[in-house]
Amino acid sequence: MSIILAIALQLTTAAPVNTDDAFAARVTRGKLVETGPTGPAYQKALWGKLTDPMTIALKACLAHNAPADTKPFTLVADVQSDGKPSGVAAEPAIPVAKCLTGWFATMTLPVPPSAPPPLTQGASYPIEIDVSIAP
Repeated sequence: MSIILAIALQLTTAAPVNTDDAFAARVTRGKLVETGPTGPAYQKALWGKLTDPMTIALKACLAHNAPADTKPFTLVADVQSDGKPSGVAAEPAIPVAKCLTGWFATMTLPVPPSAPPPLTQGASYPIEIDVSIAP
């Protein structure tokens, strides 16, 4: 009985996960992979596929949320081995960022190279995109 109580106490007294820290860790992983050996080639392929569609999507998100908050935000995702993004998130979570993450989650991106552990989680390839909106 005391073992069950001790386990229950450990579960209820565990520190809550700080989502800001988790997001910051994802940004850091994305930046490290981006500057690593596989990063430049993948960035070239990624932006070759994303530049025009992302510009169109961002303009649509701005129009949909007019008058839109145009402060910069960062988007993170984990690209799966089939090119599908997962865990797409953005901070700060302004309406334009939320709109763009919804669009981004539907994309098929270039198939990523394998990145060395501990930068990857499973078979995914972390990316981060800093979005700034010029008037």
